[in-house]
Amino acid sequence: MNGAAKTPLIEARGVTRILPGIVPTTLVQNIDLVIRENEFVAITGPSGSGKSSLLYLLGLLDLPTSGEVLIRGRNTTHMDEEERALTRLSLLGFVFQFHFLLPEFTILDNVMLPMRALARLSLPQQRDRARDLLASLGLGDHVHKTPDQLSGGQRQRVAVARALANEPPVILADEPTGSLDSRSSEQVFELLRDLVEKQGKTVVAVTHDLDLADRMHREIKLMDGAIVVDEVQARR
Repeated sequence: MNGAAKTPLIEARGVTRILPGIVPTTLVQNIDLVIRENEFVAITGPSGSGKSSLLYLLGLLDLPTSGEVLIRGRNTTHMDEEERALTRLSLLGFVFQFHFLLPEFTILDNVMLPMRALARLSLPQQRDRARDLLASLGLGDHVHKTPDQLSGGQRQRVAVARALANEPPVILADEPTGSLDSRSSEQVFELLRDLVEKQGKTVVAVTHDLDLADRMHREIKLMDGAIVVDEVQARR
């Protein structure tokens, strides 16, 4: 009962996103959605159905044309950019299909970037946490390497470490295995699942891989910018 009454981590209420133009393009339309603690959620659908657009709205990377997104019960609609940035830094971690690591920085420095932006920890504390995160993901011997010295799967693990840097309760992933071979894809998937099942995180991942989606706990399927399926799946 207490869990059911808990404030959702993320809630979308009537969210619509329209790109203006001579012919306006509706990316998502009238989305109502609740994401709660300790969920492993797949967002699926055909190309152009609005999957990434929805994820970016939930992650405060885009603003809705209408409707509202709440993070832990706080309406983000009227936040200024500084408030939105602080909310993203402290409560949301992001993993993308392409890792977006800074090539001139070591992987240790890449993982420290979100901590530097939030500035809650001292520099030595940031460095220690980054080292611990990388070690926990099997990259403890690579901390002084640059991204181009790592494999694709290793770079994506660095991206996951960076997403976890500020201990956010939610990880939002956009095709996190989309650019990886099957072995690396499975490793990253298992890593994301462990975040949910062993660390109590919530992971929401856009994926075109229906095999991976079938192994997640909940599937939200989009078609033409609208939710057509939202179902809890048997945990495997």
